[in-house]
Amino acid sequence: MKALLDRARSFKRRVDFESGEYRKLAEGQYPEALFITCSDSRVIPALITGARPGEIFELRNAGNIVPPYGSPGVSGEAATIEYALEVLGVQDIVVCGHSHCGAMGALKAGDDLSALPGVDAWLRLARPELAPVLDNASDDPSLPDVAQGNVVNQLAVLRTYPVVRQRLDGGRLRLHGWYYEVDTGQVHELEGDGLFRVHTG
Repeated sequence: MKALLDRARSFKRRVDFESGEYRKLAEGQYPEALFITCSDSRVIPALITGARPGEIFELRNAGNIVPPYGSPGVSGEAATIEYALEVLGVQDIVVCGHSHCGAMGALKAGDDLSALPGVDAWLRLARPELAPVLDNASDDPSLPDVAQGNVVNQLAVLRTYPVVRQRLDGGRLRLHGWYYEVDTGQVHELEGDGLFRVHTG
């Protein structure tokens, strides 16, 4: 923690906050995309995309799960999606899963999560739609089948949100599915045929 604290305390000295780029941030944010990904500390959206401050609006949780529309109770995920589209006007949403995901690993292994009731209840949102993938997934510890299947499922859930569907129907929104390999840095993109492929820039 000391190293993190030291870097936070020296941040202002290490960055040119007198530049026009940072001064402009005080006027508001105009992100290009909503980036939905896992809370995993190995997944850093700005590092992966090279985004500068103000370019991406992030939504992170265990397993990059989007709760079904209309789920009971208050949802930070639903609020973030709504705000990103209705207020910030983002035109792209990325759902990014990743290799070696603990949430996906727990679902694949069928772990007893009774000691983690919050985690268990959360992962239960993803389990039913993932069941066919979980039953047939390979033993690859990076869990590509499960993580990629989860991305596809969460994109489907997103489409049930009226605010998303209206913009998709009007051609004002694009959805993207990504799978990030934490050990290689490769980003696999979901294509129209349902397969994830790596594109070199």
